[in-house]
Amino acid sequence: MKKIDFLPTTAAEMRARGWDRVDIILVTGDAYVDHPAFGVALIGRLLEANGYRVAILPQPRHDSPQAFREFGPPRLFWGITAGNLDSIVANYSGNAKVRDVDQYAPDGNPYFEERRIKSERRRPDRAAIRYANLARNAYAGIPIILGGLEASLRRFVHYDYQQGKVRASVLTDAKADLLVYGMGERAVLEIAKRLDAGGDLGGIDGTCQRFTEAQMENVAREACVPLPSWTEIEENKESFLSAELLIDKHARELSRSVLLQKQQAMWVIQYPPAAPLTTEELDQLYGLAFTRKPHPAAGDVPAYRMICHSITIVRGCFGNCSFCAISRHQGPVVTSRSAESILAEVVQVTKMADFRGTISDLGGPTANLYGLGCRSKGCKRHDCLYDGVCRHLNIDENPFINLLDKVSKVQKVKNVFISSGLRMELLLNTPRLLKKILTSHTPGAMKIAPEHTVEHVLRLMHKQGADILPAFLALCRKISRETGRKIIFTPYFISAHPGCTMDDMRALAGDLRKLGLSVRQFQDFTPTPGTISTAMYVSGLDRYKRKPVYVAYHSKERMKQRQVLEEMK
Repeated sequence: MKKIDFLPTTAAEMRARGWDRVDIILVTGDAYVDHPAFGVALIGRLLEANGYRVAILPQPRHDSPQAFREFGPPRLFWGITAGNLDSIVANYSGNAKVRDVDQYAPDGNPYFEERRIKSERRRPDRAAIRYANLARNAYAGIPIILGGLEASLRRFVHYDYQQGKVRASVLTDAKADLLVYGMGERAVLEIAKRLDAGGDLGGIDGTCQRFTEAQMENVAREACVPLPSWTEIEENKESFLSAELLIDKHARELSRSVLLQKQQAMWVIQYPPAAPLTTEELDQLYGLAFTRKPHPAAGDVPAYRMICHSITIVRGCFGNCSFCAISRHQGPVVTSRSAESILAEVVQVTKMADFRGTISDLGGPTANLYGLGCRSKGCKRHDCLYDGVCRHLNIDENPFINLLDKVSKVQKVKNVFISSGLRMELLLNTPRLLKKILTSHTPGAMKIAPEHTVEHVLRLMHKQGADILPAFLALCRKISRETGRKIIFTPYFISAHPGCTMDDMRALAGDLRKLGLSVRQFQDFTPTPGTISTAMYVSGLDRYKRKPVYVAYHSKERMKQRQVLEEMK
């Protein structure tokens, strides 16, 4: 059997493959972990499988261009990502305090050498911009392509909570040639193909381009959907909410419209989204030649430890919660991998030296979306759980039940757990699956995400009403009585979400006491880029009625709301 090597991360590793040059250099703010849960590994292996020579530049020093000269100039392009997280989210808490741990860095240490010095942080702030500038300084004239979560969610005018201000598109700030939004597999292959053939990069699905005022003379603006500009948003924050709602509408519709937004001196054009991968394509992607472990230079990466024995079974989310960017980035269409593909990956995991019999998670954005689909072929809404479960949603618990049974029978597998989040309203509609998860596939406690219990706050979160949690707990406790199995819940809540007051937090506390729940996981609302909740935070307006809502802007207000949950631990 042929030994699977890591993609090269140094010139020496490149030469060991007999290469004198690479086609593409992928720069990432994460340590290099060759596992499909890490975006740069997924894209790198896909490009490799299509015949391209790919190198990885993980967490390069960013105080000079020197690290970017490691491999010489790439033949086709630089692919730049901040990593699996937005760099500001990775570096700062929701209250803009510097984080002391980076789960995607060696040993969780966010610093190269001396701690607390900003230039020594492994992942620079707004990493996509910093890396793009250094790549350009290292070798002028090489196309620079931005991608990953940070680029995807900052592709239009966005709010930066660390700076507390609205910023222009990361594409124009970085002066990059192209930005890939969404999961990116189709777009990246098309980019490589066109550049290899000497073609241009215009009009690729799943990408954004920047244009100068002069270049806009050749653009048919009347064929584009205009978004509120940076100037309009600066002058009237309601325009920010309008822009986000319009972006969201077109994203959920998988619209073929071209979106256009004036920045400061530049324009950004977003071409239609790339089509979601099919089940067969997703299977092929996860079947690529991953070593499934960190590169030796990466050492112990905490994020890898969390997922090393887990399997991604589903991509995308049609939940569309206001505070979540999953549907904006992964897309509103759910694609499930085949049982055969998942079982093949499970067998790979059982062969790992540190495997002790437990598959830690069969999951994804939401585990129990597996096997679900829409009966309506012409649906443009893709908002299947608000308000109420859509009548066109094909809810079938059998595919997930059968998958759990098959994985449980794989040799060496003793436990199969679901550690990803679960949608309660769907579990209420799939009682056999719920019973199976509770009795056989819960790792100590079941993770649920009520987020809140007060009706008007849930509405602003774009979640179903306050009756879901009590009904779900009642059904779970009925199953507990019938089976004799004790059930523990790990509920997740958000404090200080737009529209949430101190009275609402006290009401939440009272509801939890009545329901017999303790608080295990929670966080202050963080106004991250690319969510409608952030647009409500910035504008101070209800997403539906466009009327003012209470927003806890000041740290004292946010701390008081958080304290309500702290006291319930």
